[in-house]
Parts: sequence; C-alpha cells; structure tokens
Amino acid sequence: MAREMRRHTPGGGFTLIELVVTVAIVAVLASVALPVAQLVVKRNKESDLRMALRQIRTAIDAYKQAADEGRVTKAADESGYPKSLDALVDGMDDAKSGGKNKIYFLRRLPRDPMAPADVPAADTWGKRSYQSPPDDPQEGKDVYDVYSLSDGVGLNGIPYRKW
Repeated sequence: MAREMRRHTPGGGFTLIELVVTVAIVAVLASVALPVAQLVVKRNKESDLRMALRQIRTAIDAYKQAADEGRVTKAADESGYPKSLDALVDGMDDAKSGGKNKIYFLRRLPRDPMAPADVPAADTWGKRSYQSPPDDPQEGKDVYDVYSLSDGVGLNGIPYRKW
C-alpha cells in the first residue's frame, strides 16, 4: 500500500506553485505591455494631429492664393483669408468663371484628435486671425491659422497648442 501512494500518476494537474508562478509571469508581461500600448496610441494621435494641421493650413494657404489671384471675391479691407473653417469645405464661387463654378479647398474638415469626440470638428480647433499676434492667438474676422485646444504635451516636449 505504501508503494501505491508514492507512485506519481501522469496527468495529475498543476501544483499551486506552478499556477502562482505562471500568473506572476503573465502579470509582469502585462505591466510591461500596457505602457507600450499607451505610447503607441499617443504616437498615432500625434501623427493624426500633424496631418490634420497640415491639411487645414494647406487649405487656408490655397484659399489665400485664390483670393490674391482674384478667384475669390474679397473687400478691399479684407485680408483674403477665409472667414471661417467651414468656408474651406463649403467652397466659394469662382469669380473668374462668373460664379458658375465653385472652388473647394477641403473635402471635409478634419477634427483635432486630442479633442472629445462629441464636439463638432470646427469647434475642436483654436483659430488665429490675421491681425492676432503669434504669441497670443485670438479669433477675429478671418482664419489665418489653427492650433489644438488641448492642454497636453507631445512626446517631443512641446505643448500641442504650439504645433
């Protein structure tokens, strides 16, 4: 009978120590993977922010060029920059075609990826008018530049507002 008790039966299962060690290893791996995953998400949002800023700024410059070329009508006291971000999407009548055609500068207005999802795209951006100084951007009669309203700081150490 004593011999039967000493005999190890195959497929008897895991011991408590094996399970504790396995859970500890999984916990360590998860604690390492979580910060890396958060860093990847932040890097992707920053990439989206750079792309959105580039698209909007390129469209603002194209609008200004069209105004300087006389394709978009403007008053003598206006800067030639769009009055709102929506004007870039809605388009403007092409003055050189007699108002028959429209000029579109953006297919859609990109939203700030750092902003809450329930805010309309145009309201996710801070707007700087042509008359506003660069170190204290203020809204005005036109849109000369855009910036993020987020208080966050990028991986490069520069606040998103200054990108």
